[in-house]
This record gives sequence, structure tokens and C-alpha cells, in this order.
Amino acid sequence: MTQAALVGRPPDGSLGFIHVDMDAFFASCELLRRPELRLKPVVVGGTGDRGVVAAASYVARTFGIHSAMPSSQARRLCPHAVFLPGDHQYYSEISRRVMELFGDITPLVEPLSLDEAFLDVRGALHGTHHAPDIGGMIRRRVFEAEGLTCSVGVATNKFLAKLATERAKPQATLEGPKFGSGVHVVEPGGELEFLHPMAVRDLWGVGPATEAKLSRMGIETVGDLAIQPRQRLEASLGLASGRHLHQLANAIDARPVIVDQRAKSIGHEETFPRDLVDGPVLRRELVRLADAVATRLRSAGVAGRTVTIKVRFRDFTTITRAQTSAEPIDGATAILRTAEALLDKVDTGSGVRLLGVSVSQLAEPVAYQLTLDDAAGPGWNEADDVVEEIRGRFGGDAIGPASLAKPGGGLDRMERGQQQWGPDDL
Repeated sequence: MTQAALVGRPPDGSLGFIHVDMDAFFASCELLRRPELRLKPVVVGGTGDRGVVAAASYVARTFGIHSAMPSSQARRLCPHAVFLPGDHQYYSEISRRVMELFGDITPLVEPLSLDEAFLDVRGALHGTHHAPDIGGMIRRRVFEAEGLTCSVGVATNKFLAKLATERAKPQATLEGPKFGSGVHVVEPGGELEFLHPMAVRDLWGVGPATEAKLSRMGIETVGDLAIQPRQRLEASLGLASGRHLHQLANAIDARPVIVDQRAKSIGHEETFPRDLVDGPVLRRELVRLADAVATRLRSAGVAGRTVTIKVRFRDFTTITRAQTSAEPIDGATAILRTAEALLDKVDTGSGVRLLGVSVSQLAEPVAYQLTLDDAAGPGWNEADDVVEEIRGRFGGDAIGPASLAKPGGGLDRMERGQQQWGPDDL
């Protein structure tokens, strides 16, 4: 179907919202290039003791392994599992192609992550194209183009479509993966029948604390929640949360699919294989992080006013410190100076487990205002411009901070996606 077919929007309340979730995406991507591992338990993520699981193949899931689990726990559950480090660049390229496939069906695509997106296909519906048919077409096109499977939920709004996807997904069993329907449809008029038997924890915004509070109120299922007076929920959970959950429990979700949603912040963080105490070593890590953040800001064509550092200590206590400047910044030097000033005020003597730098309050870059430091000649902002221009022509390792130079050549730079799932084995 081409974009020319996007005509004739049916009225609200008809099937038209689709949620697509790739099946065990990172693990499935790895199996594309390692087909000999298809019958083995495969775990992708940080391979070190401080790493976390990014994805587990359905064979690995039969041992109880799941995403966000500590890698050390996954090893205990399945000592013979094959552990693979994550490859963010590889997954991003496949994700880009998959999202382009979605864009061939409708221009209204809202990516949620590399492996998940909402589609509003109401404009693509007519006499011969129905939303469930489009869901099936999506699965076929993705498999034919990439050799990957995905699960699809179809409903009258985004919230229900996402829940429907869970019904469509494969399930891990001791006998091997049990494939689901692939496409699950919540028909108009059947929303409450689908929704109300579910546990309240299945609702967006219900974490362990809220679930415990609702349980004390005698509310265990979504149906229990739906019949509560909204005022009671607002009094117990707060005005916004109470209204939000009351609407979801009654299948109300008026949110549109948002195209080209901009990131609110850009940042990097790193979990260290061993706790760091030494000041110069921590400063070198700040250089790596600031350099990586600046590269992504300039690549995205944005700058930010607030620089934030994140510090997690040995005992998992985590703090953040932030500073906001008058003008947006996007240069590595300016970010580093601010991050160093913030870290200087933190006592790191107990050992730092994780360090992060991010920039928020993003906006278009503004013309650079000269300061007294720049009066005698070009300033650091111009130097950062030259560095990015050289990297654009000759590659990321062509030039960078001297402190990041590796003995054998090249630079010890932080790449996007690196450390996303914790450190690998030393």
C-alpha cells in the first residue's frame, strides 16, 4: 500500500490503532548472524557481573531469564547459556529499516524504542483494508524483509493496542516457544470484557507502591478499579494519578500517535567493572561522557541549557546534580567544565559505581556569544566545531581529547549504546 491510499478516516471509536513489538528483538537480531545458536539459550546484554540482561531468546526464557535481570542471576539460572554483548549500532540499523516499513503503510508512526512503535492506520482504512489485515501485512513484510517476527495489537486506542500485543506474543514453555496468534484484536464494544479481568498492575502507571495501595483498598483487578468513584481514587492516589487510572480502567485513552517526538534530554552513563575513587580517573571518565554527549547533540542539531551528572555509589545510593546556563550549549568543553564543577562538590571517597552526564532543556542552537575568555582569539566553541568537522570527514577516532588516546592508537571514546546494559567481562 502506498501513501496515496491514506484517505477516508473513519470516525473515532473504530479499529485504527496498532502497536507493534518485535519478538525478543536483540536476541533475534543476534540469531540472524549466528543461526547455529537458534536451539541454544542466548542472552544479550552486559556480560560482566554488573551487567543486566537486554534480551533473552525464547529458549533462554524457559530457564526464567528475562530482560532487566542482573547478568549474574541469569548465569546462575542457566550456566550453559550463551552470553553475547549488545551491539547497539547493529540493532539501530535494523530498527531503522523496520520503521521505514511502517512508514510505507502510514505516515503516523510513533517509535517508542528500537523494537516498538504505535501506528495510527485510520487513514489507510477503506473497503478492502481493515486494521487487522494491516496488522497481518506488517508481520509478513517485516519477516520477508528482515527475517524477524513481531507481534501486533489492534484496538480503538493506544493503551488497548499495547495490551493486546501481549496476547499476540510467543510464550516460553519447557517444551519450547509456543507461538501466539501474532495479531490480537480488541474489537469495538469488547474493550471492557478484555480489560476488566486483568490485574491492576497491567495498567500504565501502576508500580509496586501503587499496586500495594490499591490492594489495601480492596482493588485487585482492573474491573475493581473501574467501578470505584473517581473522587475516591483521586483522594487516595492524587488528582492526576487517580483520574488517569480511572480513565484507563474504563478503556479511555485519547492520546494521539505522535510523530517525530523529540528527545527531552541526551546523555550517556557508564557502570564501572570496579568502583572508582581516584579523582583523575573519574575526570577522564567525565571527558569520555562529555565528548559523547556533545557529539550526539551536534548530530541532532540541538543544544541544551541544563547539564546533569548522575553518581551511583558502592551501596547503590544514587544522586544527581544539575546546573542551568543562560544560553544553550552543545560543545564538549562547556559540558565538561560544568560536569567537573558539579562532581567537585560530590564526595566520591566511598567509591563510584556509575557515572553519567546528560544535557536537557533542548532547543535549537543559538549564535555563540563571545566571552572574555574568547577575546584574544577563537574560543573553545570554535575548537569543538573544528573537531566535529574533522570527525565528520575522517571518522570518530580521527581527533579527540588527548586523555582518551589509547596506547595502541585510536581513542577510547564512548559510543552510543555502549554500556547501555552495564559493563562486559574484563
